[in-house]
Amino acid sequence: MGRKALTVAALIAVTAVTATGCTGAAAPKGESAAAASDPGSVSGAITVLTHRTDLVQNGTLKKYAAEFNKVYPEVTVKFDALTDYEGEVKIRMNTANYGDVLMIPNAIAKKDYPSFFASLGSATELSRKYRFTDKANVDGKVYGLATVGNSDGFVYNKAVWKKAGITSWPTSPEQFLAGLRAVKAKTGAVPYYTNFKDQWPVTAGTASIGSVTCDAQANDKLATSTAPWAAGGDLNVIDTLLYDVVHEKLIEKDPTTTNWENSKGMIARGEIATMQLGSWAISQMQNAARTAGTNPDDIGFMPFPAQTNGKFCSMLSSDYQDAVSIHSKNKPAARAWVDWFTDKSGFAQNEGSIPTLRSGALPATLKPFQDNGVSMLERSEARSSQVNAIDNAAEIGLAKPDYRQKLVDMARGVQGGSLKDYFAGLDEKWSRAAKSAGS
Repeated sequence: MGRKALTVAALIAVTAVTATGCTGAAAPKGESAAAASDPGSVSGAITVLTHRTDLVQNGTLKKYAAEFNKVYPEVTVKFDALTDYEGEVKIRMNTANYGDVLMIPNAIAKKDYPSFFASLGSATELSRKYRFTDKANVDGKVYGLATVGNSDGFVYNKAVWKKAGITSWPTSPEQFLAGLRAVKAKTGAVPYYTNFKDQWPVTAGTASIGSVTCDAQANDKLATSTAPWAAGGDLNVIDTLLYDVVHEKLIEKDPTTTNWENSKGMIARGEIATMQLGSWAISQMQNAARTAGTNPDDIGFMPFPAQTNGKFCSMLSSDYQDAVSIHSKNKPAARAWVDWFTDKSGFAQNEGSIPTLRSGALPATLKPFQDNGVSMLERSEARSSQVNAIDNAAEIGLAKPDYRQKLVDMARGVQGGSLKDYFAGLDEKWSRAAKSAGS
């Protein structure tokens, strides 16, 4: 399922993966890919790398290319779909042959973007038009535009929660737990499904950094924090909630046997009540409901159960960013695809995601957030490089599954240790790494 890689990418706002082994084939720096003023002057063939194998196999991306050709008839677009996108692209980037347009892999350190990708323009100018530009901003130039954005929260089956007697969103972790207990007592559904076996879903909590405290700079503040898991902080609240849900046995019977693809049908049929996932997942669960013959309107999306001054907050964060290879022989055509796909394709709305274009309408799936006054804040990533460096040095992996899988195992009693000691150990690692990283 090609979408899961995108999910993880949505959480890599605080990930640190150094580009070991990626040389860029001795690429020069300072290259740019300027937008053409006349579509008729753009011609040639381009290859677009993608992790969306599903959209290539079902012909969806081919349809987008056909629409693109109505504006740029002299450009031929070929898609190269990669199942292991991160792994395969990292290998290719040791050469000059990694397509004309590609999503920036997480294996490339931000400071190295100019060695691999052509500049799309000044950050000052592009930030007025697009969301999430600071994620690919290096020294005032932008090297990628987000394919889409996502909001953090929980996908849930409204019919199941209603059967449990709950019709409004929980406003605190305690209310959320009470709701799950009611689901367990009054319905036959699994209150909360971890998707533990597939690993990547347990990283979803990282996307809620900032939502707990309603602070768009919360991720940046990790660069100067010595105790991110201290009481009251975002990570403490996020991870404590997960621990408590598991510890109270409000999850599937055996987390080691979960199945992501099956979980979509299970929540659609009311066999699962709740899963922590980004807003991208709403449309997938609704499609699963249509396939199952159940009501897609039963699939809802709730914000993280915490309020500031009586209001919910939700972080808007970037997904993968589309970039133009510095080695592309046809940069005008590559840039034309990036601009058209971002501005005109309607891809974000079709996927139920947040458009990168600031003037783009939010998807219908997030209308409940708008109607209920949820503050949707664009996450700042101005200091993501520093956060990444600390996270790498600490070997925690905020957007990797390992540390939360260990937390789940502790909570369900298959691994020893207390939550308090675990948080203290994470804080110690972070603090030590922050000093060594010179933050």
